[in-house]
Amino acid sequence: MTTTATPTKRRRKKPEKANLAKEAELASNRDLSDEDKIGFYDSMIRIRRFEERSLRVYQQGKIAGFLHLYIGQESIAVGSVSVMQENDHIITAYRDHGHGLAVGMTMNECMAELQGKATGCSKGKGGSMHYFATDKRFWGGHGIVGGQTPLGAGLAYALKYKGIKGCALCFLGDGAINQGAYHESLNLAALWDLPVVFVIENNGYSMGTSQERSSVHPKGGLAARAEAYNTNWANLNGESIFEIREGLTEAMNLAREKSKPSVVEIHTYRYQGHSVSDAQHKKYRTKEEIEDYRKNHDPVNLYRDYLIDSGILTAEKAKEIDNAAKTEADQSAKFAEESPFPAEEEILKDVYWEEDNPDQKVSEGRIFFND
Repeated sequence: MTTTATPTKRRRKKPEKANLAKEAELASNRDLSDEDKIGFYDSMIRIRRFEERSLRVYQQGKIAGFLHLYIGQESIAVGSVSVMQENDHIITAYRDHGHGLAVGMTMNECMAELQGKATGCSKGKGGSMHYFATDKRFWGGHGIVGGQTPLGAGLAYALKYKGIKGCALCFLGDGAINQGAYHESLNLAALWDLPVVFVIENNGYSMGTSQERSSVHPKGGLAARAEAYNTNWANLNGESIFEIREGLTEAMNLAREKSKPSVVEIHTYRYQGHSVSDAQHKKYRTKEEIEDYRKNHDPVNLYRDYLIDSGILTAEKAKEIDNAAKTEADQSAKFAEESPFPAEEEILKDVYWEEDNPDQKVSEGRIFFND
């Protein structure tokens, strides 16, 4: 006998509002100076203003391809990067602007990359989804859904193989957790005891279908699937940079000290669509839901209010930081506009290592055939 369930419309559950004053007392946050805390706000507001300026540039027709904005998720990138140590590495998916700015990339190189300019971080060849800064141990931006997860495991494998005490932070969205590559990566990470932390940035809707309607999971959420791989897991509230720091400190210490992997799910929200071209993003969720998050759960505003209420930051200083971020974003748009496109002869460079280093080439034959 078979039964057919009646379809129901499931809506995203409202999160509990973060208590930043309480979470500031967690172990990983107690020794933070006022300057540290203000620095986190500066980083978060810079990401927000850069993304807003990027949207305007896109609407002006100056950005080709996709543009996946990070507005609403800023606390995750900043909180995560703030607990990285000198031998830690980071890799993420295509919503990568926030992570790039958080590790210290400049707005100029990031904005120029969006416009395909030679002064961009990937020399204008990567665009929005392929930011890279290997000097900052940031290994991209990857456009294939879940495609970065084996690479994240590979970074961790390299650390272990070389005997380096470090951790690989591998970010993915809730839409990637059903990909085979992710599960293969989890399996190998658990089998080989790799020092990797898979961070699920769960903004609730993947490309346009709610996580509740698309993914079966245990009561503990998406991260709880890690139990099938005997792997540590946790859930965090993405509204609180302090809770993010605490949870990731524990997971990353487990990776560094015991070479054990973890899966950390951070519950967050994106105000824009999956990408800017997502014209349906106000139809698969309600306007009221979006406004509720903006009004009551915005990580930037909640953190600013905490700083002001705690006497760490004045409203005037907060405004000054905000204005400086807007000015920097405007200047980056001007820089990108004035930058040149890559030269035609550059098109085949940075594709195959041997072609860029012919004196060390060992393979035979030709790779490129268009003379």
